[in-house]
Amino acid sequence: MEKRIVHVDMDAFFAAVEQRDNPSLRGKPVIIGASPRKGTGRGVVSTCSYEARRFGVHSAMPISRAWRACPDGIYLSPDMSKYSVESKKIMEILAAFSPVMEKISIDEAFLDCSGTEHLFGDSRALGQSIKEKILSERGLTASVGIASNKSVAKIASDLEKPDGLVICPPGEEAAFLAPLPVNRLWGAGPKTVERLEKMGITTIGELAAFSEEGLARRFGRWGARLRQMALGIDSRSLETENGRKSISEERTFSRDTGKTEILEKMLLSLSQDVAAQLRRKKMKARTVHLKLRFSDFTTLTRSRTLQRYFDDTVTLHHAAGDLFRSVPRFQKVRLIGVGVSGMEEGKVYIQPSLFGENRGKSRKVDRVMDEVARKHGKVITRAGLLGKKESLSSNKVDKKKGRG
Repeated sequence: MEKRIVHVDMDAFFAAVEQRDNPSLRGKPVIIGASPRKGTGRGVVSTCSYEARRFGVHSAMPISRAWRACPDGIYLSPDMSKYSVESKKIMEILAAFSPVMEKISIDEAFLDCSGTEHLFGDSRALGQSIKEKILSERGLTASVGIASNKSVAKIASDLEKPDGLVICPPGEEAAFLAPLPVNRLWGAGPKTVERLEKMGITTIGELAAFSEEGLARRFGRWGARLRQMALGIDSRSLETENGRKSISEERTFSRDTGKTEILEKMLLSLSQDVAAQLRRKKMKARTVHLKLRFSDFTTLTRSRTLQRYFDDTVTLHHAAGDLFRSVPRFQKVRLIGVGVSGMEEGKVYIQPSLFGENRGKSRKVDRVMDEVARKHGKVITRAGLLGKKESLSSNKVDKKKGRG
């Protein structure tokens, strides 16, 4: 049975919900995020309508820049409770097409529709049915990509937005991807793309044609994975809600803070807790997630997939710190969270040392702390967290754990 994976991605989700609920906003540049305050606002764009994108506005852009690019836009604060309710209704629609569903964000999901041809017809008929049902029942448009695996389906769904339907026939994955720029590859971040372009590789086809040995010399084992993706090879199955493996921890400050020292100490504390849970479960992870909620309740998430698996505090803290420093902060932080996913059980290849001997020493510290915690509870901590009580005295936090 040929695999048939569907990726459904809602178009400009938050802005589209607002335009649907308020007809006077339709056809106008709608920007969801922090208050622009006539160009002096300190915050970011959460999402925006396609009308606003014509002015160069995009998600994660500083709201002050968005105002300069589109001063006549309609700026709205996000209503996350409304968007969450809408997301749940959309996921219920998608569940009617397949019981095997992986929700990867509030506005996108994968479906495994393998073997459903007798129910929904060929891939084009299936994609049209999904889009029409969402439009008729929720008044919103979605872009759909269909392929033999997750990676190609996700790339396909983004090619003809908004309201697109792109299908990659089985067996044609490499040819389908070949003319696309390398930044279309799912999982290839800006630094990887920059390195590839310096090597003269600008298209996915050029990456697929590059020697595996040459990629291995430059990227290690990640090079082989890059080439596989460029060839359209992705053997991953969907992670359903029941089977999803993830761990996360987050803290909400009782008083919003912009102090970098406090935020970075909290990152270390969260990384320590999540890594300890990984080891207790005898699991290792590859993907690191960061969550930040600002004073205006705008929430940003960032993730990074490492080349190898890890279960130690230093690797997690280092990756989370990189994500944290990559986010422009124009206002105080209300909540911060760290999580991991892409987890495997047992003895899998561990991330090679990024930090020389320090990482080896850190793993020994992890083992000692795990043993002490097992016998006596959490009675010791890292030196990097000393003084935390004083620095957080005016910023008490509420703890919240997440499990996938």
